[in-house]
Amino acid sequence: MAYFEWGDDLTVGNEFLDSDHQKLISLVNQLHTATQQGEGRTVVGEILDELLDYTKDHFQREESHMQRISYADYAAHKSEHVSLVNEVMALKAQFDAGNISVAAKVSQLLREWLSVHIMKTDKAFAVRLNAAT
Repeated sequence: MAYFEWGDDLTVGNEFLDSDHQKLISLVNQLHTATQQGEGRTVVGEILDELLDYTKDHFQREESHMQRISYADYAAHKSEHVSLVNEVMALKAQFDAGNISVAAKVSQLLREWLSVHIMKTDKAFAVRLNAAT
């Protein structure tokens, strides 16, 4: 059983959002597995970098669609994105400074944050996005 399972409850009904979310969940699972198996610092660091980069890319794509449809909750939604990226970057800085145990904190943070964010914030956005297309 994976650390973070994709399920119908996380589906927002939009192909690009669901695909991106599945990729993020896969990366969280890779990070968790690498830390649990005691993978070396390089492997964990590479997965952490990829996860952070993909998260930023996903948020940029999402925000671009929000702007395109003049999404009313854009500012609040973007604020959630900025807060998460800042938190993960702070943890990544700790990892880079030698605290490898931070990687497990990142996977836990992202599992919890993504679950709530997808099920509430992204589902509300997807309704508007799907109606606009």
